[in-house]
Amino acid sequence: ARPDVLAHARLWLGTPYRHQASTLGAGCDCLGLVRGVWRAVRGGEPEAPPPYRPDWAETGGRELLLEAFARWLIPVDVPEPGDVLVFRMAPGAVAKHCAIQSGPDRMIHAYWGRACVESALGRWWRERLAAAFRFPVREGAQPWPK
Repeated sequence: ARPDVLAHARLWLGTPYRHQASTLGAGCDCLGLVRGVWRAVRGGEPEAPPPYRPDWAETGGRELLLEAFARWLIPVDVPEPGDVLVFRMAPGAVAKHCAIQSGPDRMIHAYWGRACVESALGRWWRERLAAAFRFPVREGAQPWPK
């Protein structure tokens, strides 16, 4: 588990939902949450995200979110608290929603039209899980406890 990632993700709870935003307390979407946590635990963002639509059911497009996470995060087969979860909301749709796992059956994510919340990571979400990634440890930082 990554207690540093979880501690920073929890700070975002209650931040209003704002498409493409990433400002603690002012607004974020699901990617904005992950970007904000990255800045807190890693430093500057590795790349600026391209413009994207809030449409979770978008089909036929490139897997931009999965491609970007694969460039900067570490893919994992069995996610743990502190890992980034990526969801495909419908069969054939582009994977466009992400969250940070906060417990065995919990996740923190920006809920469309509402705010950054902690939700149950139940069967419905698990059936839509497309990939999971771990934040790399910042160079010079001490490895997190096992």
